[in-house]
Amino acid sequence: MSTDLPLKNKFTFNWGHSIVLAFVLFMTFIGSFVYRVQSNAKYDNELVVDDYYKHDVHFGDELAQFQNAQKLANKPQIEAVAEGIQVTFPAEMNTQNIQGKMSFYRPSDKKLDFEWPFSKSGPTLLIPKSKLAGGLWDITLSWQNEGKSYAVKQTIYY
Repeated sequence: MSTDLPLKNKFTFNWGHSIVLAFVLFMTFIGSFVYRVQSNAKYDNELVVDDYYKHDVHFGDELAQFQNAQKLANKPQIEAVAEGIQVTFPAEMNTQNIQGKMSFYRPSDKKLDFEWPFSKSGPTLLIPKSKLAGGLWDITLSWQNEGKSYAVKQTIYY
């Protein structure tokens, strides 16, 4: 009489193997997703500011400019008009010797960013419509007047 036991499979697929397989598949998916995003030119992964270390060195100066502007009774008004972006300086500000720049930052496309230097002898400044693409703009107006530096920021949808 022979008692032959049925041969058992040497490998059985149990719940532990399922968990390991799920982790491996998940890590493969995430790895391939990261690789596709990093290697595809369609996804732009550039920094907001190219030289952010140099930019941060002057952060204290910028903060002082914003604080100086906060102390003003009337601040310059930045608004979208049909002709473009118009900046109106307050009447009580001496506009005979204002010098500064406007920085236009486009969050969706760095290639559209630009700066507009100006030297004013009147109360208004107009950035022409032809210089602006439609959409959201973060505008920083920084200027010097009577030996003091000022800055204001405003977001405009044009």
